[in-house]
Amino acid sequence: MALTEVAARKAVPGEKPQKLADGNGLYLLVQPSGAKLWRWDYRYAAKRKTMSFGPYPEVGLAAARDACIDARRILRTGDDPMEMRKADKRERLIQAGNSFQSAAESWFSIWSKGRSEQHRFQVWRRLETDVFPSLGPKPVSSITAPEIVRVVQAIEKRGVLDLAYRQFQKVSQILRHSVVLGWVERNVAAEVRPADFLPPKKAKNHARVSAKELPGLLRGIEAYQGTPVTRLAMKIMALTFVRTSELREAPWSEVDLDRARWEIPADRMKMPSPHIIPLSRQAVEAFRVLKIVTGAGQYVFPGDRDRTKCMSNNTILKALERMGYKGMMTGHGFRGVASTQLHEMGYDHDHIELQLAHMERDEVSAAYNYAQYLQPRAEMMQAWADFLDECLHNP
Repeated sequence: MALTEVAARKAVPGEKPQKLADGNGLYLLVQPSGAKLWRWDYRYAAKRKTMSFGPYPEVGLAAARDACIDARRILRTGDDPMEMRKADKRERLIQAGNSFQSAAESWFSIWSKGRSEQHRFQVWRRLETDVFPSLGPKPVSSITAPEIVRVVQAIEKRGVLDLAYRQFQKVSQILRHSVVLGWVERNVAAEVRPADFLPPKKAKNHARVSAKELPGLLRGIEAYQGTPVTRLAMKIMALTFVRTSELREAPWSEVDLDRARWEIPADRMKMPSPHIIPLSRQAVEAFRVLKIVTGAGQYVFPGDRDRTKCMSNNTILKALERMGYKGMMTGHGFRGVASTQLHEMGYDHDHIELQLAHMERDEVSAAYNYAQYLQPRAEMMQAWADFLDECLHNP
């Protein structure tokens, strides 16, 4: 006689375990402790085995019967239902461990080596904000190209097209790393290109002043009424024409005033070799003034509110805007001004490109370039500083 829900509910424990049979090997095991457990007895490979379907009443009679039917179906195919369930569980555990976020953490542990703390923080924070909410918990083997497209398009809809392109690249790198880990057989992000679903990126033309406007800009920097650190940051940027990030993230350990040299390590430059900036007399003087103000801290250009962090990436741009140069000049614009003027002054194109850190350097040629060109670059940088002085005092 088949078991009923009422009989299961009213079953009273005894001194010994009791089996309340339902049929086809399924029964409710009532323990002396009062626990009620669904069990199914079956034979596989000439051995008697018992499979558990969970406790009652969490698993009701109907659910236990359905589980038994599924198990018997597997048994008829020639497989062991209990071993199949163990294999499924192992697979689920593997899939849970092989999530996109786990793959990202593994990728990040390798990618982040040699990157600056600020760069590492920004990349991981953007993944946490833009990618992990949708893809983070998903097994990498289950992620599809359309899912990636939706994540990236959502970023683009916020009006940050460049970030959408960069995040697509990061997702692709993480999935490619998953191939290396053996978690997937292919990188599904490689099946699409950003140009297939994102608007084209507009070419960047960094605003910059003309040669005629340069003297006025230099006078504006000298008369700047904001913080001394920001004023000196603009002055040093004009003298060295480094990238904004290279300037604001600089620690004092990179600057050797006795040797008149600023050496940015390869990890910050994202290049095979360090980038050396020979410092003119004027640049050394500006750094010495800064040393009095910020020399006790880590960063040459610390933040206004938190001096344990570097200057904000908008500080110089906002200062230029307050000076009346909104839409006319950016921090990056100093590089364009220097490149144009130095070419007009007759300096070697390769020397200029090396000083701008534009030229690709492999590990073999890097040392040669430094040995061969450092002295003429130092002479060029001094000439550039003298040219700026001339613009400032004799426009």
